[in-house]
Amino acid sequence: MPRCPATKRDGGQCTTIVKAPQLYCYQHDPERAAERKRNASRAGKSVGGRELAGVKRQLQDLTRDVLSGELETGRAAVANQLINTRLRAIEQERKIKETEELEARIETLERAQDQKGARPWGA
Repeated sequence: MPRCPATKRDGGQCTTIVKAPQLYCYQHDPERAAERKRNASRAGKSVGGRELAGVKRQLQDLTRDVLSGELETGRAAVANQLINTRLRAIEQERKIKETEELEARIETLERAQDQKGARPWGA
């Protein structure tokens, strides 16, 4: 089976199998570079993306303050627990949104299937 001929960031050969007539996988296809850039930009602008950037800044500040002695480790531990709780909430929100989007897509596909008079999935 043909594999993508591109080189990964670590210098190794890409191992993704590609189907004809494609030469490259999605991640390495030069014709899809603009699409990949748009998708990455959308992800970075999402609420979760902004929140994660804020959490990362908080963790950097927390680490700096603990290592410099400005913040005692007990208070830092509590702050870290709160940040972890926030991360779990962000992840839960992401999962709920993803599930809702998938449900909507499935409903759309099922309606289209019904309109064609085809037999239902799973039947």
